[in-house]
Amino acid sequence: MSGAPMSIAETLSQTVLHARHLALKARMTPFAGYDMPVQYPDGVLAEHRWTREKAGLFDVSHMGPAFLTLNAKSGDAEADHAAISAVIEPLICGDIAGLKPGQLRYTLLLNETGGILDDLMVGRPLAPDRQGMLYIVVNAGTKDADFLAISKAARGVATLSRADDRALLALQGPKAAQVLEPLIPGVAALSFMQFRRFDHGEGVVVSRSGYTGEDGFEILIHAADADALWSALIADERVKPIGLGARDSLRLEAGLPLYGHDLDDTTSPVEAALTFALSKRRRAAADFPGAARILKALAEGPTRVRIGLEVLEGAPAREGALIADETGAEIGVVTSGGPSPSLGRSIAMGYAPPAFATPGQTLRVIVRGKAQAARVARLPFVPHTYVRKA
Repeated sequence: MSGAPMSIAETLSQTVLHARHLALKARMTPFAGYDMPVQYPDGVLAEHRWTREKAGLFDVSHMGPAFLTLNAKSGDAEADHAAISAVIEPLICGDIAGLKPGQLRYTLLLNETGGILDDLMVGRPLAPDRQGMLYIVVNAGTKDADFLAISKAARGVATLSRADDRALLALQGPKAAQVLEPLIPGVAALSFMQFRRFDHGEGVVVSRSGYTGEDGFEILIHAADADALWSALIADERVKPIGLGARDSLRLEAGLPLYGHDLDDTTSPVEAALTFALSKRRRAAADFPGAARILKALAEGPTRVRIGLEVLEGAPAREGALIADETGAEIGVVTSGGPSPSLGRSIAMGYAPPAFATPGQTLRVIVRGKAQAARVARLPFVPHTYVRKA
């Protein structure tokens, strides 16, 4: 070895589909330790609109999928599910024990003061022979810490098996089900926040979920089968590859918070407007991390809340821009912001006292030292189109 320092690109991890992105002339960028496509030649605006109108294909293999499995199963499906739920529930605020087979739940990994360490998906498999197992997907930037915490909680009782050596694809948009059903028969029968394993190649796990506000699917597939599925999807004229740039603008329009920006370890679920993630049984038991702070905020109200803003004039208000009231007094800060291709104006999310959270209320955002008019908006900015079946 020469001893010469490696470039940033050489130190970044690559997803299974990295060569595909290069062949498609994607512009690559470092993200959560990976070399990821931020956009393809059509550009972020076109990719965003395509996903809203047809079907966008995202490589999200940098995320953290894993399986948590009991070391000693009893063979009683309900008892085994209760046992595996008891492993992870002390770390989160969601009711995992109450999950039905094939159901996913969005939940929050919390610290002892009720701050959010990550937001994640936890699912109970559908198959009878897979009870006593949980399917987990955590965020890319926090996955090592998350997996360490879960493994410590599981020690001696269950085993965490990381699956981030596979590919994780997200097919999002109104045409997603029509595109995927012929390739993986049965996926169209899934309802929002349901998942199951399908016999495709070495086996795939497909959930009807996503991060765009659109109907769509996330597909966990073995590395050996990933290229063929990507090729088959891209061959459909209704599908185009979409980069991280449009993924961010889509999730912003959908009012979905991004960990490390809109959420962090000082922010409580109440402040973040994620009280739906505080399951009823867990609230009653007060048995989740930071319960005292969180339940007090539920009862008395928080000192700040996540709000949506429409920027009525001037440049987009990006992360870090200050929020002010009509007198110019600073009251909060923007945590995510940018142009909305669907609405034709700039939007943002941030935190402000509850007195400034009423939709329609006029505020100001400070961009490059200049006060610009903004209006509090209901979240999501663009309605969700999730498919919920009876």
